[in-house]
Amino acid sequence: MSNVKNYKEQGGERWVVNGVLEVTEEGVLLLNGKPLIRAEIQEESTATTIADLKADFNSLLQKLKYAGLMEMK
Repeated sequence: MSNVKNYKEQGGERWVVNGVLEVTEEGVLLLNGKPLIRAEIQEESTATTIADLKADFNSLLQKLKYAGLMEMK
């Protein structure tokens, strides 16, 4: 039995990473053919009205969509 942390399962349909996966500046992670990027930071909401809270929430949604973590309409 092999004692490796990172391996491709028999048949090649699945990779298992039980160590560290490091993607360098030149590297790209793709999800459904689209690159994943870090989502921009969302500051904690200080909203005092529902309208302000809605604006903060919509800002978060836009950042997640831009990062490729949510589908865009």
